Amino acid sequence: MTPGQPSEPPLPYSLDRAAAEYKRNRKLVSRLRQRTPRDLDERIHTLHEAAFAEIDCLKCANCCKTTSPIFRDIDIDRLARHLGIRPAELVAQYLHLDGDGDYVLNQAPCPFLGPDNYCSVYAARPRACRAYPHTDRKNMVQILPLTLRNTLVCPAVAQIFRRLR
Repeated sequence: MTPGQPSEPPLPYSLDRAAAEYKRNRKLVSRLRQRTPRDLDERIHTLHEAAFAEIDCLKCANCCKTTSPIFRDIDIDRLARHLGIRPAELVAQYLHLDGDGDYVLNQAPCPFLGPDNYCSVYAARPRACRAYPHTDRKNMVQILPLTLRNTLVCPAVAQIFRRLR
């Protein structure tokens, strides 16, 4: 680490801490949903910017290692075109329908994640990957339950909640 650079806690520590804070975060979500501050989006977006100024996703990639995005038809078409295969081949090789009827990856970690934590299909990645962890979108109150679950996956989201409390 160079002087003046923010230090990041090791990933397991950070996620262990997020798990220990989950109950407190769940209470926070409940309070925010009952009585939503007018500036909630602005507060979370400010914390999002601060968290991602300190946390390097390429040092973590836990989202790609542990979860699957939902693949919509447009995502399947874009990724298949990028890989030079038919959409049906992409589905057959990499995806399955989950209990909600959404296409998700057959395996974790993501088969397109490289050993250097770079995405080999970055330009063609699904919309869900592009938007993850969704902490910079409008109407955050609507997705607070999802964001709460993401505290257990993404150290940046855990940090956002920690600072929001």
